[in-house]
Parts: sequence; C-alpha cells; structure tokens
Amino acid sequence: MRLYDKDARRLYINAAERVRFVAACKQATMPQRSLGLTLLYTGCRISEALALTPRDIQVETRVITYRTLKRRRRNVFREVPIPTELADVLQGYANQTQPDAPLWQHRNRPLNRSTAYRWIKQLMAEADITGVQACPKGLRHGFGIHALNASIPLNLLQKWMGHADMSTTAIYADASGVEERGIAERMW
Repeated sequence: MRLYDKDARRLYINAAERVRFVAACKQATMPQRSLGLTLLYTGCRISEALALTPRDIQVETRVITYRTLKRRRRNVFREVPIPTELADVLQGYANQTQPDAPLWQHRNRPLNRSTAYRWIKQLMAEADITGVQACPKGLRHGFGIHALNASIPLNLLQKWMGHADMSTTAIYADASGVEERGIAERMW
C-alpha cells in the first residue's frame, strides 16, 4: 500500500477535499449520499460497504459492524464508530430495506462495484475533486490520514480499517504536505 503513485501524485483526499465531498453528498440522492458518507466516515473498502445490511448498523450506539473481506478466515468482524450525521442518514435509508438484504440496491438488485464506483466518481466530480485520489480508495486513504491528524492511536486505526498488520496502518503516518504540517504544528 502507498499514499503516492509512481508520478508522486497523492492517492488520498485531503481535508479541503473532504469538506467539499461532504457538501456534494448532501446534494446527492439518498443512496449515493449514504454510500459516500459511509466510505468517508468509516474508511471501509467499497466491497465491505456493499456487503452491509441494515442489521450491521447499530444506530443507538452509532457503530457499523463490517465483515473484513481481505482476511483468509471468513468470520472476521470489526466495529467502526460513526458520527451522528451518518447514523441519522443510514437509519432513514436502512428503514427502506429488508433487514438481511444488502443496504444498497439498484433496480431491485444488490448494487455492484461498478455502479458504486461510478456513484463515488460522480460525487467526486460534483465536489470538484480530480486526480488519482478521486475514487473510493482515495476516501479510504483520506480516512486513515484524517484519523491520525485527529490523534487517533495507530492500533485503534488498524482495528477500524481492518488491517492485519500494523505496518500497513503505519503508512498513513507518512502523510505529507498540509497534513504533515498539521501534525508538526501540534509539536511546535
């Protein structure tokens, strides 16, 4: 995993892009809004989001339970806390879906990765986010960097993101630019 591509282009959304993405989500349809905010606020993989059902959302405690899909063992779960804003959006949206059905559907079928990817790309375009970071993985990487900027301990971030190895999570500590200056300002 890396935070820059071979041409030194950033692969994560930064704080300003994050604000614009939230604003774009608020203008989107409920399915797009709920998916976009879920990826932004939890750092989950797109496949993990698409596997969610209403039963995976604990609105009262503001937690989403994900099945970690990149592990060899089948029943590896993790709980990720969510902000009230996302809990409210998901509660309203989940009430329209059967408890065991996939949360996101399109034309009465489970939403596929291609359509979900297009939804996120559309939200990115509406938020004026361009470049290689304008994708679902850019939201995941942005979540990791945002969490470290908010002083979330590395071991907790590892748990939330579903990384098997701490060294994978530690890559987010290599953030640079505005994010690195923000970290340095806490020291100064």
